[in-house]
Amino acid sequence: MVICMDIINLTHDIFISGHTVRSFALKLGQTKNIWLVNCCEGCQHELIKKNIKISQISGIILTDLNADSIAGLLGLLSSLSLVNRNKILHIYGPPNLDRYISLIKKYAKTNFCYSLYLHIFQTKLLVEFDTYKLYAFVKKNIEFVFLNKERNKTFQLSKAQLFRLIEGPLYGKLKQGMVFLLPDGFVIDGTNFVLYRYAGIKISFLSDLYINRQSIEISSLSNIIYSLFY
Repeated sequence: MVICMDIINLTHDIFISGHTVRSFALKLGQTKNIWLVNCCEGCQHELIKKNIKISQISGIILTDLNADSIAGLLGLLSSLSLVNRNKILHIYGPPNLDRYISLIKKYAKTNFCYSLYLHIFQTKLLVEFDTYKLYAFVKKNIEFVFLNKERNKTFQLSKAQLFRLIEGPLYGKLKQGMVFLLPDGFVIDGTNFVLYRYAGIKISFLSDLYINRQSIEISSLSNIIYSLFY
């Protein structure tokens, strides 16, 4: 099974308050979209080492507003202005995200040349891409899931033609998996003429130091599970 997402760890050996929150860069397969999960100190240097251009960043997810999650945010936002970014940047984070952004702009005496859209986490579908969905789950901490959209069944036209089945509404019913009994007793099973649906890749990011029931339910059937804490 091919996973159409590259997950690149950006965290280096910096420990604050006894632990470190991980930072990731997510490269969505078959697109030019790159999303950052947290923005640690030295994030830009790590992006350069990984040959990732900051101009490719489509959005940023902040799991909390602690120093180890946001220390590199102001520098990154300022650098995006220096490269004359003109497309919208979306940032998702906890309550008071808008207040934090307002304060750093005030005390750094800076503005950004691009539009900055801020979104406060809620338990819901946050973003829907062409091939991916992003879900957030809000409790004591923020947890989220990237889900590769399932692919629809593919009807095997050549196989239907081999059986000399008449084109038309019959093909649609066979694609739905319907079964037909012919007058001579021959059975045509629609499942024999379709390639089954691909369920998609599920990647869970857990931001709690302790495993609980909700975390287990969120990560159920995940292909990959990442902890945001060391």
